[in-house]
Amino acid sequence: MKTFIFATMSQKHILLVEDEEHLLKTIQLNLELEGYVVTPATNGIEALKEFRKGTFDLILLDVMLPEMNGFDVCEEIRKENNRVPVIFLTAKGSSEDRIQGLKLGADDYLTKPFNLEELLLRVQIILRRSAPPHDQEKSIEKYSFGENEINFITYNIIGVGGQQMEITKREIALLKLLTERKGEVVSREEILDAVWGKEAFPSSRTIDNYILAFRKYFEKNQKEPMHFHSIRGVGYKFSA
Repeated sequence: MKTFIFATMSQKHILLVEDEEHLLKTIQLNLELEGYVVTPATNGIEALKEFRKGTFDLILLDVMLPEMNGFDVCEEIRKENNRVPVIFLTAKGSSEDRIQGLKLGADDYLTKPFNLEELLLRVQIILRRSAPPHDQEKSIEKYSFGENEINFITYNIIGVGGQQMEITKREIALLKLLTERKGEVVSREEILDAVWGKEAFPSSRTIDNYILAFRKYFEKNQKEPMHFHSIRGVGYKFSA
């Protein structure tokens, strides 16, 4: 199961609550295609059970649900967790309903029928907005693993056999991204956006060359790497 989640690239887990089966499957498919891990629920009671079983980064919540309506579900969730973002998906689009939903602690309110692209964009924005700060991680000056050490301030590294050298700013940026996401598979798209930016157009082969360089710096056996792994068709993973 963990391998499957890594293969979808996302660490973001969404609870999707919708009683209309066709719409549920459509939204779930599109979210999963975006790389999210989705837990579906079709009524209010089931939604609360799933919420209490797992840890979610976002809840997409229909209002008109069997057994327990979405407003009541949101109210119960807010008694236990006031941080997880909630987006209401509903045919009830009056200003009174919107106000009620927002008063209950919802972060957004999308009226049916809605554009799937708009929903995905709102999901992305709210997840980005609610992401915890990484000030502590950004302040890390050095990172050690095995006999190796990376200095993110001076761009100096200590590698295999105590070899010391200075590497490039982009190599440091990629090392920082991979070490901060230790144990996770980071997709090529995430790496290209984070390290090269959206205005640059390097090929995925460029990343392969950086990973090969890291193995040369840090791996005792480059053919059987312990730290820098290429996951075919998905991305790259760092292991300490």
